[in-house]
Amino acid sequence: MSYEPPTPPVNLPTEIVNTLNESDPERLRDVATYAEALAEHKEREARLEESADQEEGKERPNDLPDNVPSKATITIKEINNNRYYYWQWRDGDKVRSQYKGPVNSDE
Repeated sequence: MSYEPPTPPVNLPTEIVNTLNESDPERLRDVATYAEALAEHKEREARLEESADQEEGKERPNDLPDNVPSKATITIKEINNNRYYYWQWRDGDKVRSQYKGPVNSDE
């Protein structure tokens, strides 16, 4: 009784098929484990990139300056008893701010 080896996928490059055919069962299992983990990693990266692209597609507020990211929020700072709006966002470990304008006294 003889068993035929599995047929490789047609889109698998010949050099990879040849390398796999020359490998022992332990190496083949290592390759399978690594290939599965790598596929999951690449799929996750693609989902994150797609998610980031969708975030970029969201509409920016009209008064948001070009150099301020859309994730910025407005905060109020009081300086010398005067209140001012600032755009504020996180950039890595730092918090960045950019002046927006004075707070109107009737707000």
